Amino acid sequence: MSAEDKAKAAKETVEGKAKEAAGRVTNNPDLVDEGRAHQAKAKGYQARGHVKDAANDVKNAFDNDK
Repeated sequence: MSAEDKAKAAKETVEGKAKEAAGRVTNNPDLVDEGRAHQAKAKGYQARGHVKDAANDVKNAFDNDK
């Protein structure tokens, strides 16, 4: 996973957990949902990074066979 994807995922995770916690403390379900959305976005960045890594592995495997 690229450093950029890792950084984006970390940012979204931290922001999401903070918003979710703040929403729980203040009894604000909208803020809880917003926090969960940020965490889902973080998982998307992580998945994108894993897909990129897998694609590069496949590309490298074909390049090495030549």
